[in-house]
Amino acid sequence: MQDEPDNLDKPEMSDDQGHSEAPAPVADTSSESEANVPATPVPTSEGSDGAGRKILLVEDDVALAAVYRSRLELEGFELYEVNDGEQALQAAKEFKPDLILLDAMMPKISGFDVLDILRNTPETTNIKVIMLTALSQPKDKERAESLGVDDYLVKSQVVIGDVVERVKHHLGMS
Repeated sequence: MQDEPDNLDKPEMSDDQGHSEAPAPVADTSSESEANVPATPVPTSEGSDGAGRKILLVEDDVALAAVYRSRLELEGFELYEVNDGEQALQAAKEFKPDLILLDAMMPKISGFDVLDILRNTPETTNIKVIMLTALSQPKDKERAESLGVDDYLVKSQVVIGDVVERVKHHLGMS
């Protein structure tokens, strides 16, 4: 009796027009939903400024990373996304980005330590780095600047358009 619906003993409720209220099905598999679209869309360069420019996005908040990814890909940038500092260091060497958007507070290796290592590694020392963080204290910004950050943006003080504008600025596109 596994195939019988759970709601057999629950009466359906009707309104005056004959519409009944029954529990909605849990999943509709009859059509493909947006959730089945691949997570890594192919960047397009048509009508965009960022064509061919590579950005490494280092953000452990998956939802926030998806927002940045969508907008930056829409602008024509090629994106590579990682979720912790350890992956960031490896990706910086392999992906060879033009710019890194770097969160400060991350698992494994902090953004500050990632920045320090990037600046002291010959093959990554000249990559532009924008820290995009929740840390708004002056001491945090000063620490990032002492480590060689190119820009320091506080997430609560910027919108996505500001981030895109700073990315373009540091890549000499504005």
